[in-house]
Amino acid sequence: MKREDAMDYRLDDSLVLAAGTGKAVRMRAGQRLKLTNPFGTQAIDFWAFTQADIYEFTSMDNFRSVHSTVHVTSDTPLVSTKRRPLVSIVEDTSSGRHDTLLCACNADIYRQLGVTGYHRSCADNLHKGLAELGIRFPVTPAPANFFMCVDVRADGSLDRLLPASKPGSYLVLQAEADIIMAFSCCPQDITPINGEDRTPRDCLIDIFSPAGSA
Repeated sequence: MKREDAMDYRLDDSLVLAAGTGKAVRMRAGQRLKLTNPFGTQAIDFWAFTQADIYEFTSMDNFRSVHSTVHVTSDTPLVSTKRRPLVSIVEDTSSGRHDTLLCACNADIYRQLGVTGYHRSCADNLHKGLAELGIRFPVTPAPANFFMCVDVRADGSLDRLLPASKPGSYLVLQAEADIIMAFSCCPQDITPINGEDRTPRDCLIDIFSPAGSA
């Protein structure tokens, strides 16, 4: 975090978001989470669910309606199914625009790509992460895709671009309510969404609380 902000927050926890895996963490309103991309190439699928009502969660269709954009930036908080802000980006050293259009990779996508047998997916990673907190959810909501570069061409088609963030790029996310943040370090190793070498890589998570909070 910025030096002036770091004085106001204390580090509570640090963990590795291992390549191809997922994690869900409980966050209180006002806490911040720093998500670091050591190689700059790793796509991270992201969701948030309110702790009071698991069926209020980050909604990409409501996000696009509220903000009239397809990209998440530091100016566009992620909103819920009830159209209220759940997560804000308070600092971003990445390319600065994050995708809301592509679905989480899933078993059917890998099957269409020619995979036989089991392949890790962002959809599975979400549900495994929630299960570690004792939560079952019946569907896979559309994610925000951090560090993923997708543009809309003039004819309306999508342009899947190579990652554009520098090594060590990071986001600082602020919880605007008591929520669960869920992450998937995308396991895609067939298309170049995680870079030309098609190699998923570890990312890092640091969780901070306001200084003086309980």
